[in-house]
Amino acid sequence: MSEKAKWYVVHTYSGHENKVKANIEKLVENRGMEDVVHEVAVPTEDKVEIKNGKKKVKQKKIFPGYVIVKMIMTDESWYLVRNTRGVTGFVGPGSKPIPLSDEEVRNMGIEEAVPEIDMAVGDTIKVISGPFESFIGNVKEINLEKHTLKVLISMFGRETPVELDFVQVEKL
Repeated sequence: MSEKAKWYVVHTYSGHENKVKANIEKLVENRGMEDVVHEVAVPTEDKVEIKNGKKKVKQKKIFPGYVIVKMIMTDESWYLVRNTRGVTGFVGPGSKPIPLSDEEVRNMGIEEAVPEIDMAVGDTIKVISGPFESFIGNVKEINLEKHTLKVLISMFGRETPVELDFVQVEKL
């Protein structure tokens, strides 16, 4: 089964979000289902509160009563999550869970959009912006998390490594 894992919203008893997250993670580990249930998240945001003149940063749940689970939907994974203590059900019509769209996932800030680049190590590129504009170089390494490339550019007759953003280069 080469189905891609998707994010699903699970309804929980209010105040039990973190317990449910821990319970699902423990069940997944005990049953060796890490390949089916990938991640469990309780989206939070930092809220700054000022009490008695003191600043306090509190983590506040963005969606109280809900946990978001990244999983491949199978009968077994559905059963595992659905029957976890504290879970009242999946969000969706009837008993059919509906996955979140990529846009919803991005808007919720659960997962960063991974940029797709059509470059590989060894490719020849042209720098299109920044201080090295119009230089030509070879891709030495690609860092998807930081959205950067290490490129060897010929400067003053020798190869010089520079770090560039994905948007600063184009493939030749």
